[in-house]
Amino acid sequence: MAGHSKWKQIKHKKGAADKKRGQLFSKLLKAISVAAKDDPNPQFNPRLRSAIEKAKENNVPQDNISKAVTKASEIKDMEDLIVEAYGPEGIALIVEIITDNRNRSISEIRTILGNNGGKMANPGSVLWSFEKKNSGWEAKFPQPVSKSAQDAIQNLLASLEEHDDVQKVITNAL
Repeated sequence: MAGHSKWKQIKHKKGAADKKRGQLFSKLLKAISVAAKDDPNPQFNPRLRSAIEKAKENNVPQDNISKAVTKASEIKDMEDLIVEAYGPEGIALIVEIITDNRNRSISEIRTILGNNGGKMANPGSVLWSFEKKNSGWEAKFPQPVSKSAQDAIQNLLASLEEHDDVQKVITNAL
């Protein structure tokens, strides 16, 4: 009965949970670093304050948060990017990215899109169909899709969100 020990099962479940948690922490700490680049004081920087609150809601240790804030003052090459793309059946996608290497991130996003039936769009060709609200981007014209396209879109979104640099993916699919 090899391979049936309780510890083995716990180890695999814990490993998977720790990996997801680590990816979430990484994304939240990158957002803090980018927000702290302008002003490291959360009292005067509302973007930093909201990023710290979100990190605390997800149980990121305070030491990691303070390291991300101090790291932002040392490293100035982190930047926000918005990538516009089209997915299966012409669904519009906005991918928000925080990266330290623009060319690498765009290349990796292009590969993920290509592997999942999507393609990059020219700047401005997707943003017009969304409007910026307080809570983020919202589709002006939601588009209905077939059942098979819904599955393909879910796979594409999952692949994009697994990428370390991707912060958020917004789509106009119903």
